[in-house]
Amino acid sequence: MYDYILYSTLTLFLSAIFSMGGAGSGIALIPIFNFLGLDFTVAKAVGLFAGASTTITSSLMNIKRKAVEYKFVFPIAFAMLIFAPIGAYSSCFIDEKFVKFLFMLLLFYSATMMMFGKKKAFLHVESKYTLFIVGASVGFLSGLLGVGGGNILIPLLALLGYEPKKVAVAVSFVVPFSALGSFFTYASYVPLDWVMLLVVALSAIAGGYIGNYMMHFKLKQSHIKKIMAGLLYLLALKLLWHFVV
Repeated sequence: MYDYILYSTLTLFLSAIFSMGGAGSGIALIPIFNFLGLDFTVAKAVGLFAGASTTITSSLMNIKRKAVEYKFVFPIAFAMLIFAPIGAYSSCFIDEKFVKFLFMLLLFYSATMMMFGKKKAFLHVESKYTLFIVGASVGFLSGLLGVGGGNILIPLLALLGYEPKKVAVAVSFVVPFSALGSFFTYASYVPLDWVMLLVVALSAIAGGYIGNYMMHFKLKQSHIKKIMAGLLYLLALKLLWHFVV
Protein backbone atom coordinates (compact mmCIF):
# COMPACT_ATOMS: atom_id res chain seq x y z
CA MET A 1 0.00 0.00 0.00
CA TYR A 2 2.87 2.38 0.85
CA ASP A 3 4.38 1.83 -2.61
CA TYR A 4 1.08 2.67 -4.29
CA ILE A 5 0.78 5.92 -2.31
CA LEU A 6 4.40 6.86 -3.07
CA TYR A 7 4.20 6.14 -6.81
CA SER A 8 0.78 7.80 -7.03
CA THR A 9 1.97 10.97 -5.28
CA LEU A 10 5.09 11.25 -7.44
CA THR A 11 3.06 10.72 -10.60
CA LEU A 12 0.47 13.31 -9.61
CA PHE A 13 3.13 15.92 -8.82
CA LEU A 14 5.33 15.33 -11.87
CA SER A 15 2.38 15.06 -14.27
CA ALA A 16 1.09 18.43 -13.05
CA ILE A 17 4.51 20.08 -13.48
CA PHE A 18 5.22 18.57 -16.90
CA SER A 19 1.73 19.26 -18.24
CA MET A 20 2.26 22.95 -17.39
CA GLY A 21 5.35 22.78 -19.60
CA GLY A 22 3.51 21.01 -22.39
CA ALA A 23 5.33 17.67 -22.03
CA GLY A 24 4.74 14.16 -20.72
CA SER A 25 6.09 13.10 -17.34
CA GLY A 26 7.08 9.56 -18.34
CA ILE A 27 10.66 10.57 -19.12
CA ALA A 28 11.09 11.62 -15.47
CA LEU A 29 8.95 8.90 -13.88
CA ILE A 30 10.92 6.01 -15.40
CA PRO A 31 14.33 6.76 -13.83
CA ILE A 32 12.74 7.85 -10.53
CA PHE A 33 10.73 4.62 -10.26
CA ASN A 34 13.86 2.68 -11.12
CA PHE A 35 15.88 4.51 -8.44
CA LEU A 36 13.12 3.60 -5.94
CA GLY A 37 13.65 -0.09 -6.66
CA LEU A 38 11.31 -0.87 -9.56
CA ASP A 39 12.85 -3.01 -12.29
CA PHE A 40 13.94 -0.78 -15.20
CA THR A 41 11.84 -2.61 -17.79
CA VAL A 42 8.80 -2.58 -15.49
CA ALA A 43 9.38 1.13 -14.85
CA LYS A 44 9.34 1.72 -18.61
CA ALA A 45 6.02 -0.12 -18.94
CA VAL A 46 4.48 1.85 -16.06
CA GLY A 47 5.73 5.14 -17.50
CA LEU A 48 4.32 4.28 -20.93
CA PHE A 49 0.91 3.41 -19.48
CA ALA A 50 0.82 6.67 -17.53
CA GLY A 51 1.86 8.66 -20.59
CA ALA A 52 -0.71 7.00 -22.82
CA SER A 53 -3.46 7.69 -20.28
CA THR A 54 -2.83 11.44 -20.41
CA THR A 55 -2.10 11.85 -24.13
CA ILE A 56 -5.21 9.94 -25.23
CA THR A 57 -7.35 12.58 -23.52
CA SER A 58 -5.68 15.48 -25.35
CA SER A 59 -5.72 13.52 -28.61
CA LEU A 60 -9.48 12.97 -28.40
CA MET A 61 -9.99 16.66 -27.63
CA ASN A 62 -8.02 17.64 -30.74
CA ILE A 63 -10.05 15.22 -32.87
CA LYS A 64 -13.27 16.67 -31.48
CA ARG A 65 -12.08 20.20 -32.29
CA LYS A 66 -11.14 18.98 -35.80
CA ALA A 67 -7.62 20.27 -35.24
CA VAL A 68 -5.87 17.14 -36.54
CA GLU A 69 -4.41 17.30 -40.05
CA TYR A 70 -4.61 13.61 -40.97
CA LYS A 71 -2.42 13.81 -44.07
CA PHE A 72 0.35 15.08 -41.84
CA VAL A 73 -0.07 12.80 -38.83
CA PHE A 74 -0.98 9.50 -40.53
CA PRO A 75 2.52 8.63 -41.91
CA ILE A 76 4.06 9.35 -38.50
CA ALA A 77 1.38 7.50 -36.53
CA PHE A 78 1.48 4.47 -38.85
CA ALA A 79 5.27 4.24 -38.66
CA MET A 80 5.32 4.62 -34.88
CA LEU A 81 2.59 2.01 -34.45
CA ILE A 82 4.79 -0.47 -36.35
CA PHE A 83 8.26 0.39 -35.09
CA ALA A 84 7.59 1.26 -31.41
CA PRO A 85 6.68 -2.38 -30.56
CA ILE A 86 9.75 -3.54 -32.50
CA GLY A 87 11.90 -1.24 -30.37
CA ALA A 88 10.22 -2.45 -27.20
CA TYR A 89 10.76 -6.10 -28.15
CA SER A 90 14.38 -5.38 -29.08
CA SER A 91 14.92 -4.37 -25.47
CA CYS A 92 14.96 -8.11 -24.64
CA PHE A 93 18.14 -8.61 -26.66
CA ILE A 94 20.06 -5.42 -25.83
CA ASP A 95 22.12 -5.08 -22.67
CA GLU A 96 20.20 -3.08 -20.06
CA LYS A 97 23.25 -0.95 -19.24
CA PHE A 98 23.41 0.19 -22.86
CA VAL A 99 19.69 1.03 -22.86
CA LYS A 100 20.15 3.02 -19.64
CA PHE A 101 23.08 4.83 -21.25
CA LEU A 102 20.86 5.79 -24.20
CA PHE A 103 18.16 6.89 -21.74
CA MET A 104 20.71 9.08 -19.98
CA LEU A 105 21.57 10.71 -23.32
CA LEU A 106 17.85 11.26 -23.95
CA LEU A 107 17.54 12.99 -20.56
CA PHE A 108 20.45 15.31 -21.38
CA TYR A 109 19.02 15.98 -24.85
CA SER A 110 15.49 16.70 -23.60
CA ALA A 111 16.73 18.92 -20.78
CA THR A 112 18.96 20.90 -23.15
CA MET A 113 16.13 21.42 -25.65
CA MET A 114 13.86 22.63 -22.84
CA MET A 115 16.51 24.97 -21.43
CA PHE A 116 18.25 26.30 -24.53
CA GLY A 117 16.62 24.93 -27.68
CA LYS A 118 15.43 27.60 -30.10
CA LYS A 119 14.05 24.97 -32.51
CA LYS A 120 15.01 26.91 -35.64
CA ALA A 121 14.24 25.10 -38.87
CA PHE A 122 17.21 23.67 -40.79
CA LEU A 123 15.07 22.39 -43.65
CA HIS A 124 11.55 22.71 -45.01
CA VAL A 125 10.31 19.21 -45.76
CA GLU A 126 6.82 18.29 -46.93
CA SER A 127 7.36 14.69 -48.10
CA LYS A 128 5.16 12.00 -46.51
CA TYR A 129 8.07 9.55 -46.97
CA THR A 130 10.24 11.75 -44.78
CA LEU A 131 7.48 11.80 -42.17
CA PHE A 132 7.30 7.99 -42.29
CA ILE A 133 11.09 7.72 -41.80
CA VAL A 134 10.93 10.17 -38.91
CA GLY A 135 8.06 8.23 -37.34
CA ALA A 136 9.87 4.90 -37.80
CA SER A 137 13.11 6.17 -36.26
CA VAL A 138 11.47 7.91 -33.33
CA GLY A 139 9.08 4.99 -32.84
CA PHE A 140 11.88 2.41 -32.60
CA LEU A 141 13.94 4.56 -30.23
CA SER A 142 10.95 5.47 -28.05
CA GLY A 143 9.91 1.82 -27.84
CA LEU A 144 13.43 0.77 -26.87
CA LEU A 145 13.69 3.46 -24.19
CA GLY A 146 10.09 3.14 -22.98
CA VAL A 147 8.99 6.72 -23.68
CA GLY A 148 6.14 8.08 -25.79
CA GLY A 149 8.54 9.85 -28.10
CA GLY A 150 7.13 13.37 -27.88
CA ASN A 151 10.35 14.76 -26.39
CA ILE A 152 12.24 13.51 -29.47
CA LEU A 153 9.58 14.19 -32.08
CA ILE A 154 8.71 17.81 -31.24
CA PRO A 155 12.20 19.34 -31.76
CA LEU A 156 12.88 17.05 -34.73
CA LEU A 157 9.75 18.15 -36.61
CA ALA A 158 10.49 21.76 -35.70
CA LEU A 159 13.96 21.41 -37.22
CA LEU A 160 12.33 20.09 -40.41
CA GLY A 161 10.38 23.32 -40.74
CA TYR A 162 6.91 22.44 -39.44
CA GLU A 163 4.85 25.01 -37.55
CA PRO A 164 4.98 24.65 -33.72
CA LYS A 165 1.18 24.58 -33.33
CA LYS A 166 0.85 21.96 -36.06
CA VAL A 167 3.61 19.90 -34.44
CA ALA A 168 2.01 20.09 -30.97
CA VAL A 169 -1.33 18.79 -32.28
CA ALA A 170 0.39 16.07 -34.31
CA VAL A 171 2.48 14.84 -31.39
CA SER A 172 -0.53 14.67 -29.04
CA PHE A 173 -2.23 12.51 -31.68
CA VAL A 174 0.64 10.12 -32.54
CA VAL A 175 2.20 9.54 -29.10
CA PRO A 176 -0.61 7.21 -27.90
CA PHE A 177 0.13 4.93 -30.88
CA SER A 178 3.76 4.68 -29.82
CA ALA A 179 3.06 4.46 -26.08
CA LEU A 180 0.32 1.81 -26.26
CA GLY A 181 2.15 -0.24 -28.88
CA SER A 182 5.27 -0.28 -26.71
CA PHE A 183 3.33 -0.89 -23.49
CA PHE A 184 1.49 -3.97 -24.76
CA THR A 185 4.77 -5.34 -26.10
CA TYR A 186 6.42 -4.97 -22.68
CA ALA A 187 3.29 -6.38 -21.01
CA SER A 188 3.64 -9.53 -23.13
CA TYR A 189 6.92 -10.53 -21.48
CA VAL A 190 7.20 -8.54 -18.23
CA PRO A 191 5.10 -9.30 -15.11
CA LEU A 192 3.16 -6.18 -14.17
CA ASP A 193 1.23 -5.04 -11.11
CA TRP A 194 -2.06 -3.96 -12.68
CA VAL A 195 -3.25 -2.23 -9.51
CA MET A 196 -0.14 -0.05 -9.60
CA LEU A 197 -0.74 0.65 -13.29
CA LEU A 198 -4.28 1.80 -12.55
CA VAL A 199 -3.20 3.96 -9.61
CA VAL A 200 -0.40 5.59 -11.63
CA ALA A 201 -2.63 6.13 -14.68
CA LEU A 202 -5.36 7.84 -12.63
CA SER A 203 -2.75 10.02 -10.93
CA ALA A 204 -1.25 10.96 -14.30
CA ILE A 205 -4.66 11.97 -15.65
CA ALA A 206 -5.44 13.98 -12.51
CA GLY A 207 -2.01 15.61 -12.63
CA GLY A 208 -2.54 16.55 -16.26
CA TYR A 209 -5.82 18.28 -15.45
CA ILE A 210 -4.26 20.09 -12.47
CA GLY A 211 -1.36 21.25 -14.63
CA ASN A 212 -3.70 22.54 -17.34
CA TYR A 213 -5.73 24.38 -14.70
CA MET A 214 -2.61 25.93 -13.17
CA MET A 215 -1.56 27.29 -16.58
CA HIS A 216 -4.38 29.85 -16.30
CA PHE A 217 -2.68 31.54 -13.34
CA LYS A 218 -0.24 33.45 -15.56
CA LEU A 219 2.65 31.10 -14.85
CA LYS A 220 5.39 31.61 -17.42
CA GLN A 221 5.94 28.42 -19.38
CA SER A 222 9.61 29.35 -19.83
CA HIS A 223 10.07 29.21 -16.04
CA ILE A 224 8.28 25.87 -15.81
CA LYS A 225 10.46 24.45 -18.58
CA LYS A 226 13.59 25.51 -16.72
CA ILE A 227 12.36 23.65 -13.63
CA MET A 228 11.63 20.58 -15.77
CA ALA A 229 15.04 20.83 -17.46
CA GLY A 230 16.76 21.11 -14.08
CA LEU A 231 15.02 17.95 -12.86
CA LEU A 232 15.97 16.04 -16.03
CA TYR A 233 19.59 17.18 -15.70
CA LEU A 234 19.65 15.90 -12.11
CA LEU A 235 18.24 12.53 -13.17
CA ALA A 236 20.73 12.31 -16.05
CA LEU A 237 23.63 13.12 -13.73
CA LYS A 238 22.46 10.46 -11.26
CA LEU A 239 22.42 7.89 -14.06
CA LEU A 240 25.86 9.07 -15.18
CA TRP A 241 27.10 8.67 -11.60
CA HIS A 242 26.00 5.00 -11.67
CA PHE A 243 28.06 4.48 -14.82
CA VAL A 244 31.15 6.22 -13.46
CA VAL A 245 31.19 4.70 -9.96
